[in-house]
Amino acid sequence: MDVRSQISMVFHLDKCIGCHTCSIACKNIWTDRKGAEYMWWNNVETKPGTGYPGKWEDQDIYKGGWQKNGDGIELKGAGKPRSLTNIFHNPHMPVIDDYYEPFTYKYLDLIESPAGDDQPTARPISMITGEPMDIKMGPNWDDDLSGSPDYARNDPNLKNLSPAEQQAMFEMERLAFFYLPRICNHCLNPACIAACPSGAIYKRGEDGIVLINQDVCRGWRMCVTACPYKKTYYNWSTGKSEKCILCYPRIESGQAPACMHSCVGRIRYLGVMLYDADQIERVAAADEPDIVARQMDMILDPFDPDVIAAAKANGVADSTIDSAQKSPTYKFVKEWDLALPLHPEFRTLPMLFYVPPLLPVMASVTNVDNSEQAEKLNDISKYWPDNWLYDTSTRELFGTIDDARFPLEYMASLFSAGDTESVADRLKKLMAVRLHRRHVTVGDVDEDTVAAALSNTDLNGQLADDIYYLTSLAKFDDRFVIPPAHREQAIEMMEFTGDAKGSTGFGFKVGTAVRGA
Repeated sequence: MDVRSQISMVFHLDKCIGCHTCSIACKNIWTDRKGAEYMWWNNVETKPGTGYPGKWEDQDIYKGGWQKNGDGIELKGAGKPRSLTNIFHNPHMPVIDDYYEPFTYKYLDLIESPAGDDQPTARPISMITGEPMDIKMGPNWDDDLSGSPDYARNDPNLKNLSPAEQQAMFEMERLAFFYLPRICNHCLNPACIAACPSGAIYKRGEDGIVLINQDVCRGWRMCVTACPYKKTYYNWSTGKSEKCILCYPRIESGQAPACMHSCVGRIRYLGVMLYDADQIERVAAADEPDIVARQMDMILDPFDPDVIAAAKANGVADSTIDSAQKSPTYKFVKEWDLALPLHPEFRTLPMLFYVPPLLPVMASVTNVDNSEQAEKLNDISKYWPDNWLYDTSTRELFGTIDDARFPLEYMASLFSAGDTESVADRLKKLMAVRLHRRHVTVGDVDEDTVAAALSNTDLNGQLADDIYYLTSLAKFDDRFVIPPAHREQAIEMMEFTGDAKGSTGFGFKVGTAVRGA
């Protein structure tokens, strides 16, 4: 058992309000410079929608991630052998139009234009060429357009739905959407690392953060193709690849990453989890329906004495083990079984997890005899609350999982490689917690209904209250539990660990490795 530690994050999607504050905080700190204008290490997408870059989930286009090859796996469209054949022309790499051409406005025209009959305007200017341009796309171009034929209906996740289910999703009374924040997943089996010809990308031993050594990177851009989430970018000014670094300088000084620190909805949870690295190959090569369950099995119980002993023998610090025992991500992912990885079928074993959205509840209008409406309106108290125009009973208000406005097949395509049962189990738990809290705070749900809902999900009142607390009432220190940085580990990570000649592939020579974006 090869026990290692991994910093992981959980996103609670029912709490995301799509304000993009996280994206702006990240942009201002890390990518507000030449060559990185189009980069959004953190972005928030509307689902259903095509995302950023457009249709990034469709690996028939981009050939990202891994695919099964017999009992093992291989990279779909990248890798060191393939890089020799398409090094000067990579048809599977997104181009600037798949992202968007970054732009600003010529604001001086508003104040320096000569007097005239027309109102002066600030024309859009390309931040790459400096020439006037027509804006055709942006990083959140399809925000809230959940019913539009040009964006939402082109969502690759809809392909698993029947035509009737797709049509039902876009009916006005069922129309719904949710927000999906995304950053680098800091995977356990990163395709970007495997694809890099220069060996510039590496995974930090002490916390699992994936970084790119800027001194070693030669701009092959195989990492851009290999990452199925398209979270590695090419800086056209420096000729280097860049990506989310999980704000490791902030984490090392005890501060939360910028996206988490600025999150208005408090949807993010950051913590440490222990995992068995010996299982990576077996889990990554599993059949699609089993990937999620096997990835969950990789995550180890930080209270297990055998796990603790193996972790210490592997150099995991006591403070890291203690943080893993208090980790909010461990609770959501393993203890409560509420969070799932994004597109596990890419086989990179992502370590960012999402609590699937239960979505807003909506009462339905019952059939009423119009001839009786006037009488009912004249004597509301006689018919309220059971027999009035709208059925607001708890059963009708909360509905059932099967009647949710988002088909389970869509959620399963996003979070469980098509396994609808995994998504349904988590939504039932969220519903049980909601019914329990409704009983506690409002009292219109009887105890038998609550008891049945909890028993069907292996929850009890105390667990439901714990989930409610961490979801709705948690303080910052409850959501951000990270061990202190160890200087000896930081120094060790600065040391180059290549071969004796210092080769990083293709004959390039380097000296000391420097951690970088």
